[in-house]
Amino acid sequence: MSIRLTHAQPSDAPLVADVVGELLQEIMTAIGAKAFGFSRVETEARARRWLADGTYTVLLAYYDEAAAGFLALSESRALYAEGTFGIIPELYVRPAFRSRKVGTMLVAEAQDVAHAKKWTRLEVTTPPLPQFDRTLAFYERQGFSMSGGRKMKLSL
Repeated sequence: MSIRLTHAQPSDAPLVADVVGELLQEIMTAIGAKAFGFSRVETEARARRWLADGTYTVLLAYYDEAAAGFLALSESRALYAEGTFGIIPELYVRPAFRSRKVGTMLVAEAQDVAHAKKWTRLEVTTPPLPQFDRTLAFYERQGFSMSGGRKMKLSL
């Protein structure tokens, strides 16, 4: 069995929406709160639009022919980052495919994308909760380090 990575196309939007829904459900189950609203139809349409206009990059992982997970990338800018950089807003490996290096391969490919785009860094946020200690440890094994702060939001 082998892992194959592809860059998602707009036609992959249904799959992207499915795995985003799984990711959000897993997070909400872990924290015991409805932290996200999710409409599969709206998520699919949004993914299709962003993949088409190039503002959202999605790396899809397949284990043999089964969709195993995905990683999304988006570009941002900040003076503290010394230019443009990438944000990983979503990374998810389906439970049946964990501990098979799928996440590691997705992050490695994200680094290649970042280098090609001449980004100064990649950033990711994990909740500072015990339920996400394994996620934090995964990112640390990939070379990410703490940069301070907590992710906060203001819904508009």
